[in-house]
Amino acid sequence: MERRMQLRTGAFAVMAELSSELALQIKDPPKTLKADIWSRFGFYQQSGRHDLDMSYAVCKTCHSKIKYVGNTTNLRNHVSRFHPELLTITPAVEPPSPAQPKINAALSIIPPNSEKGKKITQAVGAFIAKDLRPYSVVENPGFKHMLKTLEPRYKVPARSHFAEQVIPALYDETKAKILTSMSKANLVAITCDSWTSVATESYITVTAHYMSEDWQIISLVLQTRAVYESHTGAHLAELLSDVVSEWQLSDKDIVLVTDNASNMILAAQIRKFKHVRCFAHTLNLASQRGLRVASLTRLLGRIRRISIFFHRSTTASHCLKQPAICATLLSPEVRKGESDICTLNETDVSNAEDAVSALKAMKDATTLISEESNPTISLIAPLKAQLLQNMTSSISDSPMIHDIKNAVRTDLMNRYSSEAEKKMLCTASALDPRFKGLPFLTEKERSDVYREVTEEATCLEQECILAMHPKVPVQPEVQKDGTSADDPSAAKRKPTSLLVSLLGQSFNDVEVSEESKTPYVRAEEEMDNHLKTSSLPLSEDPLNWWRVHKVTFPLLARLSKRYLCIPGTSVSAERVFSTAGDVITAKRSTLKPQHHTAEENVRVRQPMCALGSLSARSVSDSCSLGCRDLNMHTALSFLVLLSCAADQVRPRFQLSHQAGT
Repeated sequence: MERRMQLRTGAFAVMAELSSELALQIKDPPKTLKADIWSRFGFYQQSGRHDLDMSYAVCKTCHSKIKYVGNTTNLRNHVSRFHPELLTITPAVEPPSPAQPKINAALSIIPPNSEKGKKITQAVGAFIAKDLRPYSVVENPGFKHMLKTLEPRYKVPARSHFAEQVIPALYDETKAKILTSMSKANLVAITCDSWTSVATESYITVTAHYMSEDWQIISLVLQTRAVYESHTGAHLAELLSDVVSEWQLSDKDIVLVTDNASNMILAAQIRKFKHVRCFAHTLNLASQRGLRVASLTRLLGRIRRISIFFHRSTTASHCLKQPAICATLLSPEVRKGESDICTLNETDVSNAEDAVSALKAMKDATTLISEESNPTISLIAPLKAQLLQNMTSSISDSPMIHDIKNAVRTDLMNRYSSEAEKKMLCTASALDPRFKGLPFLTEKERSDVYREVTEEATCLEQECILAMHPKVPVQPEVQKDGTSADDPSAAKRKPTSLLVSLLGQSFNDVEVSEESKTPYVRAEEEMDNHLKTSSLPLSEDPLNWWRVHKVTFPLLARLSKRYLCIPGTSVSAERVFSTAGDVITAKRSTLKPQHHTAEENVRVRQPMCALGSLSARSVSDSCSLGCRDLNMHTALSFLVLLSCAADQVRPRFQLSHQAGT
């Protein structure tokens, strides 16, 4: 028995040794056989040679020989029948590295220099400029998420790229368009004013206004630049010279519209510009003089204290949901804990209502004159005449209203008193089909204005003739018989044809053709026909009227284009202050002036809002603010906010430049 066990152990040892030798003889398959099943099979090496015997595949697990006919079907059947546990275990095979990136990877990012990439970058730059966004907006997570959703393949450039390349390029493009547009205008009106940012840096804003070919008033912001010199008339004149040179306006007629400050008037005189004083500022100064009446000043002081109380006390503001302000002031809940509450009696309320009624014409005139889409210079003369009439005291006026009207009227009468200002304003009104009758002038004054308009239209026509035909002399005046009044030989001239000799006496009254009429005769006829036509209703647009009648009155139409584009106020420059204030905020107080200038000027047409005690939006916003915060639909809100606005705007004019008197 022991002998059998020894023999069996020896047999097993021989078989194990033989199995090991056989295993060592199995060679891996060639690399050309890439199927995963070949990890379980191999080949024997032919005896005496290095080649593999590929007629049979050898299982590495059981060393069975399986017929190999060029496919792996037999191999898979063997593993499935005898080694099923090996089917679930497949060794990981490292995929080969691709020689080139996949298509999706190659198209995952839009190249910055591609057409689409440039368009998106330019659109982002326009968004920054037009919506007054800081350059850091391109780094905000929300902005990146929005662009990633709209175009996942677009990569936003760095903020420095927008500050140094995109915005300056957009500015240059916009400037080129403006220069091309202004080159077609013969007269350009510019407005100018100064302001100080929260960073205590002084800026000057210059806007331009002119008429397009289709009778549309174009208003543009030319520059908002930092000024480090004092705001003297000489420095402002030098700055205006730089503006005229930079924007190629040297060959055009320039009309400067500014406020009543002495330095602005001096700058216009140095540059020899035609000058128009801002009518909104004129109304501002006249209204301030009316508000300085002693009795009204005391009343405004009490109203201001009430307004401050309601803004300061949340309890009082909450109780002011009722329309009665006096009842709210007497409420125990409001008076609790308040030792000094100012109230108004019936006389104070009545005086406040009378003051609002007296100043309503000033407020309405300011709202009207602050428009930009319609001509405003033609409104100054008729509005001033109407305001002087409204500010004439009557017997029924109380002493306080009498003093207010006299103060406002006295101030208005001293404005626009020079002959040059009168001529410009009356000429503009005569060319406006709404006011061409000039009912606010005397008969002699109207005749003089019409004659001056005719002469100016004649001179303008002669300039056009000389510009088109430099060598052709201006045609002398033609008499009714068709001969020149300056020709001494006209009387001795003999008929040049038999037809004239026979029928000349019968047909010598034939009207002279339009081509043979002198420019003065044509301008005079156009003026007469213009006055004979019915006046345009006040609600109609005079520019639309001239667009239709420019063929009927060509000389007057050309002259109207030069006058009706002039703004009657410098509100357009002051409106930029609010827009620029949205750019240079406390958060962005370190913004450099050159970046602010480019960002401000890149907008061709800017939303503008007026500053000033009686400017259009400030008055309307003040009234609505009073109604919203105080819930008062009476005159008290208007008076208190009007007086507060006057107090706020007065230091601004004194700080930026000397206020006019």
